[in-house]
Amino acid sequence: MSTLNRKDVRRKVRVRIRKKISGTSERPRLAVFFSNQHVYAQLIDDTKSHTLCASCTKTLGLKKANVETASKVGEEIAKKALAAGITEVVFDRGGFLYHGKVKSLADAAREAGLKF
Repeated sequence: MSTLNRKDVRRKVRVRIRKKISGTSERPRLAVFFSNQHVYAQLIDDTKSHTLCASCTKTLGLKKANVETASKVGEEIAKKALAAGITEVVFDRGGFLYHGKVKSLADAAREAGLKF
């Protein structure tokens, strides 16, 4: 009997999510990723396979991946999106559960003006 580790389970969930959602130039996909040390967020146009804008804790000069830094990354990606003329996005949680850091990033992006 084979067992799956957490990474493999997240990978399978991520594939299921990506079957259902896709980003366009009018409504790009807000993809999030969390490593042990950093938080990453990108706005992606899947029709052109192009990243429109991105933000992470590295560019903000933050050292940890926690709820507070996730909310700062969410605010930053929303500011960059609004500057690029993007108001609506499709949220891609990347296989992570929607609580903690993921929820914090999404709520901060919504408060900063993105609609999803």
